[in-house]
Amino acid sequence: MKSSQILLATAFFLIAGCSPDRPVTTYQLWYEQPATYFEETLVMGNGKMGASIFGGVEVDSIYLNDLTLWSGEPLDLNENPDAHEYVPLVRAALEKEDYREADRLIRNIQGPFSQSYAPLGTLYFHYGDEEAENYQRTLNISDAISSVSYQVGDAHLTRKYFVSHPDQVMVVRLESDQAETLDFSVGFSSLLKFRSFQEDGMLKIEGYAPYNAEPSYRGGIENPVSFDENRGTRFANYIAIKNTDGQVSLSDSTLSLTGGSYAEILVSVATSFNGFDKDPATEGKPWQNIAQQQVEDALALSFDQLQANHLEDYHSYFDRMQLRLQESDSLTNLPTDRRLMRYAEGKPDKGLEELYFHFGRYLLISSSRTPEVPANLQGIWNHYLLPPWSSNYTVNINVEENYWLAEVANLSELHTPLLGFIENLAETGAVTAQNYYGAGGWTVAHNSDIWALSNPIGESDPVSGNPLWSNWNMGGVWLSTHLWEHYLFTQDREFLTDKAYPLMKGAAQFCLDWMIQDEHGHWITSPATSPENQFLLPDGYQGAVFYGATADLAMIRELFLETIAASEVLGEDESFRQMLQDRLDNLHPYQIGAAGNLQEWYYDWKDADPQHRHQTHLFGLHPGHHISPESTPELAAACETTLNIKGDVSTGWSQGWRINLWARLKDGNRAYKLYKGLLRYVDPSGQGSWQGGGTYPNLLDAHPPFQIDGNFGGAAGVLEMLVQSSEDQIEVLPALPDGWPSGEIDGVKTRGGYELAFKWTDGKVSDVRISSRTGGATTLVYEGKEFPVSLKAGEEKSVVLGG
Repeated sequence: MKSSQILLATAFFLIAGCSPDRPVTTYQLWYEQPATYFEETLVMGNGKMGASIFGGVEVDSIYLNDLTLWSGEPLDLNENPDAHEYVPLVRAALEKEDYREADRLIRNIQGPFSQSYAPLGTLYFHYGDEEAENYQRTLNISDAISSVSYQVGDAHLTRKYFVSHPDQVMVVRLESDQAETLDFSVGFSSLLKFRSFQEDGMLKIEGYAPYNAEPSYRGGIENPVSFDENRGTRFANYIAIKNTDGQVSLSDSTLSLTGGSYAEILVSVATSFNGFDKDPATEGKPWQNIAQQQVEDALALSFDQLQANHLEDYHSYFDRMQLRLQESDSLTNLPTDRRLMRYAEGKPDKGLEELYFHFGRYLLISSSRTPEVPANLQGIWNHYLLPPWSSNYTVNINVEENYWLAEVANLSELHTPLLGFIENLAETGAVTAQNYYGAGGWTVAHNSDIWALSNPIGESDPVSGNPLWSNWNMGGVWLSTHLWEHYLFTQDREFLTDKAYPLMKGAAQFCLDWMIQDEHGHWITSPATSPENQFLLPDGYQGAVFYGATADLAMIRELFLETIAASEVLGEDESFRQMLQDRLDNLHPYQIGAAGNLQEWYYDWKDADPQHRHQTHLFGLHPGHHISPESTPELAAACETTLNIKGDVSTGWSQGWRINLWARLKDGNRAYKLYKGLLRYVDPSGQGSWQGGGTYPNLLDAHPPFQIDGNFGGAAGVLEMLVQSSEDQIEVLPALPDGWPSGEIDGVKTRGGYELAFKWTDGKVSDVRISSRTGGATTLVYEGKEFPVSLKAGEEKSVVLGG
């Protein structure tokens, strides 16, 4: 179905599906006014090129991004080769329980800061229209097509935008139903260094990113951004008009059209980035040739062909899954921003809840299709030269949360940019393991970037390099669990053999070398931090560095269990497997505090901030699997107590994580309460006091500011309420909230390589349709009853669960 056939005033509605037994719902965001703030723009992307569209009447601004355009250049891996010599000194301080000294000394085990994701620039479409009527702006996320429509005098003007993955261009089609009433010019500006000129009938922009950009939170830096025309990643942005009936004119700074009634504009971007270890200035890709070829290839195609290519490609991902929480939506006449405001007043809106879930899938398809370059803190959309937290890869939760949705939502291929990035990190991380920790294997600290930074950042900076967050070193451990997850969902043995297991083994080897034994003979990490949280000593000191972090040991448990399982699947490395098992058997055990909580610290210390946004010590419950109400009821109860102490108000990504944690505890109503909290309307102007995360008018997550992980974590939490799985069983409706009494889902994936479809009415499921591409045996679990299932490769069965 073409986007032009969709009623603009409809937020979403049912249409005939692509198969007779699977109705398809079309989802849209829509508004009655242009965007004023970025947080109101409609974001689009093809997994590499990003666009944020304001939809203005007089001037339409479009922020442009390319996922491979970052500050910086390949790493100098020997920045601090002797840092590991301080490890014994920190350990000695900790043995004396001198936490102040440990906090001071550990600053010597720090290196360079990460680089920043850069904004390519802004396209300006100058129309000159001032008095517009009947304005509407939409984003159809079922087709990944945006549109604008309004009236000026007797002329009805429309715009259509999409960013094509198969043809690697952004396409903008402009139309007026009155002859000779379409006049506009296109200009460009950028915070980067650039020049613009006309050539080959196009407006061409070429420039380069800084070779260094300091994090925005570093104060007192005299020159935080450094440019050099001979250094840094190059970029091209080429713009052409095709198929128009107006007069086209070009200058070195603008492309213009007068007296037309239609026009199609092609926007092509490319960069010289050629891998994390290649200098983009001297060893880069032929960025100008790439941008030129993309335009020329697109010019050879009609608009209908470009749109058809785009739709076929996008639908191949988006149409894999259906989720409906109600038969129809009675609120489609309300713009999306007004629906959010209404919802914030406590008024029910299942349609908005459903739309937000599918928007998460849309964002993942739009931002994660570049090999070895995963979605960052802002996905693919950023307009700051020094963005919040460098818009980098924050490895102590955020980049991982970006990918919780991928496998279960039947978007496994979109997980591969992260999996490829892990391979890069293992290379730099092996040097980091030696230089900073005196260990083998590989590891990653708190921050990374497109250059695969793996060292603990901070440069001994007494302010910005705080060990509170600088010195955490379990990033490689956490990331490696994604490799096993990908295998479990895909059953791709070749991937496990060639890529996943060697990387998992390397991360496990680092842990073996890094751990020491405590006075009881238990294996612990030392020094350790618990991501961004602090303990409170009886004398009032707030410390960050200690030993035996519960979070560290939870991740190590999970990785060792998974690496053992991978070794058993492959039938190899028995001696290494036994080494891991011996360590597992003698890890420092979980401790339950006096308050009934799961202890975060080695001792039962108080938290400096009891409602802290991080809950990394609950890793074993989620995203790990070794804590559950069934297998470890006492630990699960301690996790529940911990979450109750933390409360339900936090940052956007943290609320997304807590939704998943409560779902794993089988408390659907509590998970649903947090999901509704995640949808709390946040004013983009910044007016009002911050009271936790929420959602901006364009449905992007408000950390605040914007971070995309809340969108992905929240969407993943929806599926966690409906389906949970392990290697050998699948539980149906494990945490269904009372607020979703009826619904249906089709296309959800599970561990073991299965795909499910089922409906529920009044909270009950009668049967489940299950299929497997590879075949196998599993057990469906529903309301405490077990239903064994065996499938051949390519087979589908219907399993009756109840009356």
